[in-house]
Amino acid sequence: MTKRTQAKYKIDRRMGENIWGRPKSPVNRREYGPGQHGQRRKGKMSDFGLQLRAKQKLKGHYGDLTEKQFRRIYAEAVRLRGDTGETLIGLLERRLDAVVYRCKFTPTIFSARQVVNHGHVRVNGRKVNIPSYVVKEGDVIELGPKAKEMPLVLEAVQSPERDTPEYIDVDHNKMTATFIRTPGLSDVPYAVQMEPNLVVEFYAKN
Repeated sequence: MTKRTQAKYKIDRRMGENIWGRPKSPVNRREYGPGQHGQRRKGKMSDFGLQLRAKQKLKGHYGDLTEKQFRRIYAEAVRLRGDTGETLIGLLERRLDAVVYRCKFTPTIFSARQVVNHGHVRVNGRKVNIPSYVVKEGDVIELGPKAKEMPLVLEAVQSPERDTPEYIDVDHNKMTATFIRTPGLSDVPYAVQMEPNLVVEFYAKN
């Protein structure tokens, strides 16, 4: 098992939730946390605990971003007009690795990041190898020739595990997609409930 796969399942176990809706998640078999104390009865969580958990869950869903990366995205959401929680979700969904994952070009957000890192993704015909690249409305995302033949990509495209969201227009025959619009919380197909309002409260106090 690769380090990335271990990290993915570790986040699920830590949260006690199957945050990507994957059928192989260990949480499907046991919902308690990892380690010898994982089965202890859970007490009522404080407001701080709920806010911290909401932040870790959202951060984990996008490939366990570093705290520095996540705080920078939050700061940008605060700077922009509108509801900060909704703006935060929009900024996270505009990351190139997130878009590649939502297109079903890869089975996980971790493999999406790897595909981008290795230079297999083009935006408007130009190679982009930065997972945090911010996609704009109307941008066309395409997989390179090698990626189009990868078993990992072909399996992901054919998998019935996920549907592509309405804010991205995907052509799986050509392995291209157009980012139509920036989504809000209700548009994003999360497998579990995300609470960006609690994330905003966490950073506002800390």
